[in-house]
Amino acid sequence: MIANKTYNNVINTLKNIGNQHEQIATVTTGDIFDINLEKMEKFALMHINPVNVTTAEFGLNYNFQIFIADLVSEKSDWTETNFQSANNLSNEQEVLSECLQISIDIISMLRHSEHQSTQNVDDINAPVYFAEGQQTLEPFTERFDNLLTGWVFSLSVLVDNDFNACIIPAAAGGSGE
Repeated sequence: MIANKTYNNVINTLKNIGNQHEQIATVTTGDIFDINLEKMEKFALMHINPVNVTTAEFGLNYNFQIFIADLVSEKSDWTETNFQSANNLSNEQEVLSECLQISIDIISMLRHSEHQSTQNVDDINAPVYFAEGQQTLEPFTERFDNLLTGWVFSLSVLVDNDFNACIIPAAAGGSGE
């Protein structure tokens, strides 16, 4: 029997993946413009923006935009350990590099689902969620009010669904005319 996954299950699994990653300090969900970045103190940030849900033959594809971002610091704020080159005016390249690796980590955890199994199953053939398709990761810089940079990518999460019509909470009888 298929254990259908709900929207809450998928969102909570993505949040858990972010919360368990040691480089991510804050995980949020919803519209990206609803985040109050001025009050946020802990970065790196993983933001989950729901896009849509499509049906597949034997499941549902939950589609998201995933943002991985961190603050860029200016040269005037640096300590001696921040300097790598006299030509650098910020650590934007380093932040982009780290955020890209975090993004790849998240994709990897969903492609190899034993990392996020709630049953502690070590068998890769017993997956819970799948990353569907290929991802294109797009860098962004200064998209928001503060000096935030990182990567955004589309993520399609495929979950099983048996589309069982026998358990629908509806009055008995047909609806056809």
